[in-house]
Amino acid sequence: MPPSGELQLIDEATWPGRGARRWPQIAVALTALAAYVGLLAIGWQAVQALLPDTLSLTLAGHTVHVGHVHDHIANNALVMLLLLPTAFWLEYLFVGWEGSSLRQLTVRPTASMRTDIAFFLLSQAHVMDVVAKLMLLGASMISGLALQGWLRATFGLQIDASGLPLAAQIALYFGVYSFFDYWTHRIDHTRYFWPLHRYHHAAHDFCVINANREHPAAFVSLFLINLPMAVLGASAEVMIYINVGVAALGMLIHSRIDANWGWIGRWVIQSPNHHRLHHKLDMSEPTGHFAIAPVWDHLFGTWYGDADQSLAIGVAEPYRHGFWIGADLVRDYCDFWRGFFRRATT
Repeated sequence: MPPSGELQLIDEATWPGRGARRWPQIAVALTALAAYVGLLAIGWQAVQALLPDTLSLTLAGHTVHVGHVHDHIANNALVMLLLLPTAFWLEYLFVGWEGSSLRQLTVRPTASMRTDIAFFLLSQAHVMDVVAKLMLLGASMISGLALQGWLRATFGLQIDASGLPLAAQIALYFGVYSFFDYWTHRIDHTRYFWPLHRYHHAAHDFCVINANREHPAAFVSLFLINLPMAVLGASAEVMIYINVGVAALGMLIHSRIDANWGWIGRWVIQSPNHHRLHHKLDMSEPTGHFAIAPVWDHLFGTWYGDADQSLAIGVAEPYRHGFWIGADLVRDYCDFWRGFFRRATT
């Protein structure tokens, strides 16, 4: 990597898979993409068969009706179909085929990567997971509307940024999102909630789909992050744009791109190398780099400089790794509740 931390394209002449040797690799990539599209098609058939096209959610006296649910989910699947191949392609562009996540995931995945594959397939194939996220977004919107009403009635405070251009709204609410994401991420690293966040940090290898490695019980942060945006008047459209953008960023910062993105990575958007430092195995120094917008790390004292892709990552606790993820998920869930009751009784 250049000293400045800027991205450097791989010279095509140096690619190990150039010429005729590249065709089998391209065939593998296309086969993996076809399998992914097939998985989406199966999930879509299940959605149409099992899920009504209109959902209603009532909370605190407010009701939100979500219509055209099938279209919303189809659009989400289309976005993911575009985001994931794009993230793989960008990584390939900067690290080459031999060093890419796609090659190792499809040709020779490590045990840790097999866990990432399992999480990714479950997140894409489970219809209820999609429904839960949809309902959670609705709950955030309803709670936000209720709090908006209370602020207006109690203090006469009306917050509405709808008059701003869409790009300005996205930038404004991304700042709000990243602020609350920073603090919920720090909460995840406390002794109370670490057992539920630990599985994400247990990965020994970074790859584009590593961001999907999340314990299914660790859902609170999504609600707490979206709720403030709704209170501050963010529309559902803006919230969806931001959540999709954050999902794309999650793919890139868990990639193998060896770059810190210069001043942008230091202040505006977290880079892959800074996120790798957040995942470090060596805990002799405090953990930092919690924010997807690094300005919050600078402001709150959790900025710890730069790293590169050679830094070892993981956690001290033993994990089985591989396609069988159930035992460790149950263990971490039990560890969470054991710690909760132990501290509640002391």
